[in-house]
Amino acid sequence: MNPRLLELATRHGALRARIAEQRRSLAQHAEPLAAALGRGDDVLKGVDWLKHHPAAVALAVALTVIVRPRGAWRWARRGFVLWRGWQALKAALVKAR
Repeated sequence: MNPRLLELATRHGALRARIAEQRRSLAQHAEPLAAALGRGDDVLKGVDWLKHHPAAVALAVALTVIVRPRGAWRWARRGFVLWRGWQALKAALVKAR
């Protein structure tokens, strides 16, 4: 075999081994994030459910207004602040692109 090809094959094998080790290391370091990302997925599933069941949201809001009007106003203000914050964050992210 050509010495140059042998050298390239040896180098290629060493690089592949190094890549495999880096992947194992990355997987090991990312393990603690798996639980947090799983919780994030659960939150997104809940948001998706709310989007597909607006009647349930309307019923919950109506019951809150009837049972505790002051609490409803407080939660409405909080919701509005969160919504405005989300809109500002989205605008900032779009602008940063």
